Amino acid sequence: MIETKIDIGNINPIEFYGVDNKRLKYIHKFFPKIKLSARGNELIAKGDEDVLDVFSNKIKELLDHYEKYNILTDSNIERILTEDSPNITNPNNLSDIILYGNYGKIIKARTPNQAKLVEKCIKNDLVFAVGPAGSGKTYTAIALAVRALRNREVKKIIISRPVVEAGENLGFLPGDIKEKIDPYLQPIYDALGDMIPSKKLQDYLESETIQIAPLAYMRGRTLNDAFVVLDEAQNTTNLQLKMFLTRMGKSAKFIVTGDMTQIDLPKMNMSGLKEAFRILKGIKGIEFIEFDTSDIIRHRLVKEIVKAYAKES
Repeated sequence: MIETKIDIGNINPIEFYGVDNKRLKYIHKFFPKIKLSARGNELIAKGDEDVLDVFSNKIKELLDHYEKYNILTDSNIERILTEDSPNITNPNNLSDIILYGNYGKIIKARTPNQAKLVEKCIKNDLVFAVGPAGSGKTYTAIALAVRALRNREVKKIIISRPVVEAGENLGFLPGDIKEKIDPYLQPIYDALGDMIPSKKLQDYLESETIQIAPLAYMRGRTLNDAFVVLDEAQNTTNLQLKMFLTRMGKSAKFIVTGDMTQIDLPKMNMSGLKEAFRILKGIKGIEFIEFDTSDIIRHRLVKEIVKAYAKES
C-alpha cells in the first residue's frame, strides 16, 4: 500500500469536499479499496498503485471541471468518475459560451456585437468596443479576460479606469485614496464576482494575479503576458490613452471600452477615445466595434432612456 497526496489548489475545501465531507464521502464510494482523508487543501489517499493512479487522474478531472464551471454536483461526479473518456466537454455545446461563472452560471455573448467582440478579440491583440450603457461591453471584456486566465493564455488580468468625477467631487469623499477610488471600480468587482468564487478572487487580488487600478497607476509599466481592459475610456485625454496603449508588452491582449455619449472631461479636453478612432483606424491588428441600442441588455427601459437622451443631444 502506498500513499499519494493531491493539492486541490485555490478551491475552497468546503466547496469541493462538501459540508461535513459529504461530497468527499460520495467520491469515496467509487473507490472503496483506498483509504481517503483530507487536510485543508490536500487530499491524502492510500491504496494499491494502480488504483491510486486512476483515482488521481479522476480527481484531477473533477478539479478541472470545477475550475471551468465553478460548480460540482453529485451528477457531475458520477459522470466523470464512471466515464472512460478523460475529456470534459461542454454539455450545452454552445459555441457562444465564453465561460461558466459561479454556481455554473453561463456567461455568453448575448447580442451580435458581443459575439463580434469575442471573435475579434481572438484574432487581434487590441480591440476598441464603444457603445451605450448597458450593452455589455465591459462585462464581455472581463469575461474574456477571466477565460484567458483560466486557460493559462495569460499570467494576469489588469483592469483600469480613469478616475474622472461625474458630477461629484472626489476630494470630498471620505476615507483614504483606496476608499475614495473603489466606488469608481465597483462595476468591475461586481463583474468579477459573477465569474470567480469569492475566496479565489480574493487570492487573485492579494497575489496581484488580478489587478484593478486607476489609469494613472499604469504609467511607466510594461504589461507582458497580461489581459488588459481599460474601461470608461471616453474619459481619457489623448495623452492618457496614448500612455495606456503604449504599455502593451509581449503576449498581451488589450480591450478598450467606452461610451462616447458619457464624456465627463472638462469641455476644453478632447476625448482620447474619439481621437483614437481617427488616428488608429486602418492599422492591422487593431479592431473597432461599435455597439448600439439593440445591444442593451439591462432593464427594457434603459434602451428607451438612451434613445430619448440621444434625441436631445
